[in-house]
Amino acid sequence: MQIKELSQATGVDVETIRYYEKQGLLPEPARRDNGYRDYEASHLERLSFIRHCRALDMPLADVSRLLGFVDKPDAHFGDVDRLVDEQLARVRARLKSMRALEKQLLQLRARCSGTHAGHCGILDELVSAAQGEACACHSDG
Repeated sequence: MQIKELSQATGVDVETIRYYEKQGLLPEPARRDNGYRDYEASHLERLSFIRHCRALDMPLADVSRLLGFVDKPDAHFGDVDRLVDEQLARVRARLKSMRALEKQLLQLRARCSGTHAGHCGILDELVSAAQGEACACHSDG
């Protein structure tokens, strides 16, 4: 199959497929007589694996390591577990950060009465913060 067909089958952009090839995540396909890349079912499977890992927000370095385990499955299960545990820790840290961001935005939103009669409490807070003053969204309360 051609790169466009591979892209359509996996939902991965053509340029991303080429990037994965350059990074060594996806083996370079054979070329047809006309110079077009000729992808096989193994490329589709590997690209689908990469896409799934990326959907789990795994860094490309970790995806590469996982692909190495797929290529040589010599009982690296402890390493795979460790990789997933590290990703889980990153996700949990981001969730904590997102909850803090949500709290800040709620505190900022509470500054607006909704009427905007002459001024906006949200903009007032943001301008104050830009001037180095304390703002509602970064208060400890």
